[in-house]
This record gives sequence, structure tokens and C-alpha cells, in this order.
Amino acid sequence: MSGSEDQLDVQHVGADHQLSPPPPWYRKRWILWTSLLLLLLLGVIVFAVIHNNNAKEAAAKRALAKAKPSVSATLATATKGNIGVYLDAIGTATPVYTASITAQASGVLTAVHYSEGQLVRKGEALIDIDPRPYQAQLMQAEGALARDTNVLAQARMDLDRYRAAWARNGIPKQLLDDQAKIVLQDQGTVKNDQGTVNYDQVQLSFCHITAPIAGRVGLRLVDPGNVVQATGTTVLVVITQVQPTTVIFTLAEDSLGQVQARMWQMHTLPVEAWDRAQTAKIASGKLQSIDNQIDTTTGTVKLRALFDNKNGALYPNQFVNTRLLVNTLDGVTLVPTNAVQHNGQVAFLYVIANGTATVRNIKTGVADGGMTEVEGINPGEVVATSSFDKLQEGSPVVAAKQAPPANTVGGNTP
Repeated sequence: MSGSEDQLDVQHVGADHQLSPPPPWYRKRWILWTSLLLLLLLGVIVFAVIHNNNAKEAAAKRALAKAKPSVSATLATATKGNIGVYLDAIGTATPVYTASITAQASGVLTAVHYSEGQLVRKGEALIDIDPRPYQAQLMQAEGALARDTNVLAQARMDLDRYRAAWARNGIPKQLLDDQAKIVLQDQGTVKNDQGTVNYDQVQLSFCHITAPIAGRVGLRLVDPGNVVQATGTTVLVVITQVQPTTVIFTLAEDSLGQVQARMWQMHTLPVEAWDRAQTAKIASGKLQSIDNQIDTTTGTVKLRALFDNKNGALYPNQFVNTRLLVNTLDGVTLVPTNAVQHNGQVAFLYVIANGTATVRNIKTGVADGGMTEVEGINPGEVVATSSFDKLQEGSPVVAAKQAPPANTVGGNTP
């Protein structure tokens, strides 16, 4: 009995000491804290990875910056200003007047008064032809005029006498009428003689050739002693007006409407004449006229510009490049033309900020006088104007006092 009781006591004691299962609220809290710890651990790991990558990238950039040598380049600042819109064309300096003088009287040249290339005034003596034959003819004509003038005077006196006699019935009426007709005949003779005198005077004046216009004389074509004929085609001297002068140039017919509209507004448009290489401006003038028809074979129209040409820079028949100002753009962003680079059809600039180059795509517009209108950059920003063969995105840049030689390569690819 005692043994059984002892066994029951042991079982009872074991049952009393056995742990009871945890309540439900405890299990939920344990899962929540475990999840939070896992998330925190994951965040720490991600932060460590990102920080490590950033450190590596910064170190790489620093190493790259140390590896890249600084590029020396000239710099310019984008500005806000005005720029002209020009139409460029090819033209020829064309004199307003050109006189090719030929002989109008036959004879021997006695004097040549001009020098080759001389600037002459209107009415200045150029050439003399032997005037003696024409002087003799004029003298004969003047003698005949004097004779017939006196004959006319005598006929008029007789007519006055006949009128007085007929008034007294001293002569028949027929005699008076005949004398009146004689007076009329003598008047015709005197008039004919006067015409001969005038003609001979003109012929005599042809012996002294003067400049019909002011201009420059060409090369000598005749010398004293040469015989010239009034009916000949030999040119004795050529005079070309040089002040003022004009330039005739052509524009495409598509530009005609723009020019005409501007002419209606401004009445005249400025025109510049440049040399063949378009490196030096020769003269400034204004548009004078537009041709009255378009050349259908070329689709162009001719225009004439007038130039004072006081310094004689425009020479007759000289080839020039013309620039016709048709508009002015106000308040646009301008950069030096040599700062604009091209990659195919894309234009771009190297913008310098904090000593580092950045490629900036832009849209270009009008170019004039070494400046170009651009969109995509603000006034005040600094751009590179040289060393394009060395510049890249992120290149460190230092300002140079002048452009390094052989480093201004256009069309560089960023």
C-alpha cells in the first residue's frame, strides 16, 4: 500500500512541476519583435552597401579628376544683345556712267592732254584734232552769211522805196509785189547761211574733245600724230565714273518678298560690300532699285546698290560679296561663333562652371560679325572658345590668356 501511494505522490508532483503553454498574446509580441529586428538588420546591411558604393564612386571620381590634366582654353561669356539678319549675294561693281569717246571730226591728232588713270572733271580737255580745215570752212560760211545779210538789207530798202512810190502811184503794183518776194527769198538765203555757220561751228568744236563726265580715264589708246576719221569706230578714250558707283547683285526670288516688305517700311536698306574672301568690308551703301522682272533661267532677281565710294575702294567690274540687311533681332542671347561646335546635325557648347566643362546642346540662329544667336544657354554663362580637341564632359578647365595654337578644331564629338 505504501508503495502505491508513493508512486501516486511522485506522479502528482511531476504533474505539478510541468510548464504550462504560453498565452496567445505573448506569441504575437515575440513575432513582432523578431520582424523588427530583421528589418533593422536588413536596413543596416543596405545602408552599408550603398555607403560603400558611394565611397567607391567618389574615390573613382577623385582618382579620375587627379588623372585628368586641366585643359587650358580661352573663355567667353554669353551676352544679350542685337544681331542683324543679312542676305548674302555675289555682285559686281558697276559704274553709273561709262563714256567711250570716238572721233566726230576727221583729222590729225595734235595733242593728248590726259594721263593714263587720271581722274578728270567734267569739261576738262582730253584730245585736240587739227582744227584748221574746219576753221576755214567756218570762215567761208561766215563770209557767205555776211554777203547774203547785206543783200537782204538792200532788198528791204528797195521794198521800202517801192512802197513809198506805189503810195504816190509812181510804180505799178506788180513791181512792189515782186520786190516783197525778193526780200523773202533773201531771208531764206540768210537763214540757210546761218545754218551752215552753226554746223561748221559744231564741227570745229569736235576738234577739241572734253570730258563729258567726271571719272577715271583708262589706258592711252591714241597718240599725237594719229589720223582719225569721223566715221570710224576707233575709241579715243574711255572714262568711267567712280564716285558714286553702284554694285549689281542677285538674290533668289524667294527672298524678294522679304526685301520688298522691308523696303516699304524703311524705304531704303543698308548694303555692305565685302572682298572676295569675305574678310574685309570694302564699302557701305544703300539699296537703290530692284529690277522689274525675275530671270526665269536662274530664278533670281537683280538689285542695284549705290555707294559714295569716296575713297575709290570699289573699282569698276570688281567682284564683291554683298550683304543686304533685312531685319534686326533685339534682345537675343549671343555667343562667339567659334564657340559653337557640331556633332552631325546637333550643335553644342562647352559650358564652363566651377572650373569644369559640361556639354550643352543648343539651337543656333543668325550669325553675324563673329557672333551667333543661340537658344539653350542663358546670358552670363561662360563657354569655351578653344581647345575643343582636348575638352570632354567633366574636363577641368583653366582660363588661358590667348587661344592655344592648333587647338580650335570644329565639329568635335562630345
